[in-house]
Amino acid sequence: MIERFDFSDLRELLAKANEEKSGDQLAGIAARSEQERVAAKCKLADLTLDEFVRRPLIEDDVTRLILDTFDHEAFRAIAPMTVGEFREFLLDDDTADAQLQPLQRAIIPEIAAAVTKLMSNKDLVLASAKIRNVTRCRNTMGERGVLGIRVQPNHPADDIGGILLSAFEGLLYGCGDAVIGVNPATDSVETVTAILGALNRLVDAYEIPTQTCCLAHITTQLAALSRGAPVDLLFQSVAGSEAANRSFGVTLNMLREGRDQVLQHHRQRDTRWIGDHVMYFETGQGSALSAEAHHGVDQLTLEARAYGVARAFHPFLVNSVVGFIGPEYLFDERQIIRAGLEDHFMGKLLGLPMGCDVCYTNHAAADQNSADNLLLLLTAAGCNYFMGVPCSDDVMLNYQSTSYHDGLAARRLFQLRPAPEFLTWLQNMGIYQGTEPASLDPYAKKQLMQGLEQSLESVL
Repeated sequence: MIERFDFSDLRELLAKANEEKSGDQLAGIAARSEQERVAAKCKLADLTLDEFVRRPLIEDDVTRLILDTFDHEAFRAIAPMTVGEFREFLLDDDTADAQLQPLQRAIIPEIAAAVTKLMSNKDLVLASAKIRNVTRCRNTMGERGVLGIRVQPNHPADDIGGILLSAFEGLLYGCGDAVIGVNPATDSVETVTAILGALNRLVDAYEIPTQTCCLAHITTQLAALSRGAPVDLLFQSVAGSEAANRSFGVTLNMLREGRDQVLQHHRQRDTRWIGDHVMYFETGQGSALSAEAHHGVDQLTLEARAYGVARAFHPFLVNSVVGFIGPEYLFDERQIIRAGLEDHFMGKLLGLPMGCDVCYTNHAAADQNSADNLLLLLTAAGCNYFMGVPCSDDVMLNYQSTSYHDGLAARRLFQLRPAPEFLTWLQNMGIYQGTEPASLDPYAKKQLMQGLEQSLESVL
């Protein structure tokens, strides 16, 4: 018996073409069978790219931002392609980074989402590996052959001594080139000011060519900035709809004004900046659904739209926190791995400096082997950076991520190195010999501890 499937609009077609996700099932928009999923993929493959520009999925300020900022002129070259043809173009051996870079701002997020739905995991790795998106702040991230690591020295009581000790340990592993970034347990101006001041003392004491960040709400960071706190990167979580961003307490105007303030702040500081990328964004599939702000759009497409928001503000770092929201949205290892590869590919295709927090919550059907699998796949795909969490267990956020030694292992397996300015610093400090960590003798360890003691003086 022949089964026939009808899809009422573009939203339904995109949702039904998505790989299985518990979040889409929770929203009641997922394909009801593999046959329906395949039928949706076949129909999606035949749509022209121009249709996604002409038929917006949501009428809100995120859509207006996307349509106002994408490259209409460059889009003309690819507008007649079908989604299937675009997939073949991306995977063609003759299509390299040089051909993709000029097209990145001609691709709207919905197109990136559509072509992702037609790709296997291997396709996503292969296409992602072609693209390098380079950014600069106090150092250079994203170059080919480089794998950065964010040091994430969170503390459940925001204890400054504990934070600095954890950060120092990460530096000894060669981590911290992406950013030394702390999620505060308390989102207060006083806490954020204290954390940023302490991280800045650590960076100054060792003259480290890296960025610091305190991942509080944007309004808290800006209030700390107004009190004199040193802000290298301005952080905010963003989502793919206006309503979802509103649930985070953020608007596009707040992001614009915040970026302008930090750029002005950088011009007034006696610091060697090598670029003007000052924003740090985190995202994750399921965030709009969890805020009841998904408008019937699937979580992969909404994630792509979050990257459309991020792209408009020329960020230094962007990463998906892929398994953090929980099994209600990504149920198990298979779904988490798929989402991590999807997010990374879509972000890179749209021109973003993509990293990934390879993580899972303790009630998900995943374990550290799951994280290892995704870590290695994303390293092969050319991911810009990962998280470095002491022992991979974040004692403040209460979830599992990747550790300092996980990042080091990925670098060794794929013959990658830290960011260039940071690597030179590691070599000069005796922490690295060539591109590998050095064995430190007792005298070298004592010398290194002096900078940490200086950083701790005000809190001891």
